[in-house]
Amino acid sequence: MKIRLLLAAANIGLMFLLGGGIAAEAAEIKVLSHRGIRPVMEDLGPKFERATGHKLSITFGPAGGIVKLVQGGETADVVITSRQEINGILKDGKAVADNVTIFARSGIGVAVRKGAPKPDISSPEALKQTLLAAKSITYSNPALGGAAAIHFEKVLDHLGIAKELKSKTVLSEAGSDTGVVVANGEAEIGVQVSQLLISVAGIEIVGPLPGDLQDTVVFSAAIMAGAKDAAASKALIDFLSTPEAATVIKAKGLEPATP
Repeated sequence: MKIRLLLAAANIGLMFLLGGGIAAEAAEIKVLSHRGIRPVMEDLGPKFERATGHKLSITFGPAGGIVKLVQGGETADVVITSRQEINGILKDGKAVADNVTIFARSGIGVAVRKGAPKPDISSPEALKQTLLAAKSITYSNPALGGAAAIHFEKVLDHLGIAKELKSKTVLSEAGSDTGVVVANGEAEIGVQVSQLLISVAGIEIVGPLPGDLQDTVVFSAAIMAGAKDAAASKALIDFLSTPEAATVIKAKGLEPATP
């Protein structure tokens, strides 16, 4: 498994199961992935590698940054990111819709520091009062393009409290940092896609955003138009929809999805 770093993104090599058996020739599959999927890929990767002999070289990019990496010249055989970003890649003609597979979904959760009282977020009004009463809140910087952060800013506007919260908001520079900010006591309440909170030590998830305020982040995998080995790339994507993959996806805080 190949690991490298690219600016704010960590690159990791991962492998997946081929539905029809061991591949006749091993290939290196270059993957550009949303780093929110990193825990899933780190678990499933070696299993795919052992089963197929293929090698994966994965670049993990920041939430909201995958399209920018592609537009900046980063090449890949497979891209794994939110459906919103996949749509941007399709629009640029760098992948085609027939080669896109939805494989996981995640809701947006609210977290507090471990041991802290769990606030009431059971309804939109309860969430509003909880946020107004909090000394500080954190979520990832919407300027980075993360779907959860962009949606949560809309939630604050909908609740009519965006201006009131601005002075006590700590914007994290990566979705994976939101839980850490809460764990370190730098913010009282954190809001982020659930799978980025579940693995952070020192915090507890209070629950999802209530009712109509909730939004689902859909993760998809796409074979890029310039993929060097389309069959090997398809084997990787097909594996993400297998029962074995679904078990791991669920264990990592997401919900398995079918196309």
